[in-house]
Amino acid sequence: MLVKAFRHIGIFLVAAFLLCSCGLSKVKDISVTSVGVAYIVPTSARSVDAKLLIGINNPARSFAVEDVSGVIRYMDKPIAHFVSGPLELEGKAEQTYELPCTVVLDEGVSILEVLLIAAKGSLEGLKADVDIQGALKKNGVLRAPLSFRDLDISQFKK
Repeated sequence: MLVKAFRHIGIFLVAAFLLCSCGLSKVKDISVTSVGVAYIVPTSARSVDAKLLIGINNPARSFAVEDVSGVIRYMDKPIAHFVSGPLELEGKAEQTYELPCTVVLDEGVSILEVLLIAAKGSLEGLKADVDIQGALKKNGVLRAPLSFRDLDISQFKK
């Protein structure tokens, strides 16, 4: 069930990545072709490292997402913070990308609470705030940071 939750979070992160590329000519044609979990490794009692495998068809130009960070909330209570590494999307290509990420539970949230949420089998009530830094690869100019608030994670499930 934890893998399923990470898969849905991966879909959510990809959607947020794609939103950061607004202004690229063919952004509406960028699509996610697959999302998988390569691994999940507990790094402590309060955190995990994971690698998501994300298939993306990008008919637009190349661009890079340099940093993604945010908060995951359940019923408006922060339960975890996440960060992911950089991702460079090649232009006019369809390929699978590896996206490393780290999720750390907030203070006062136990792993048991998270497992109970995952056991429900539903993503209802999960929301996220996401901050994205990105750049166009062609000219290396940094775009303004993008922030998304109250994103409903359940809307990104397949």
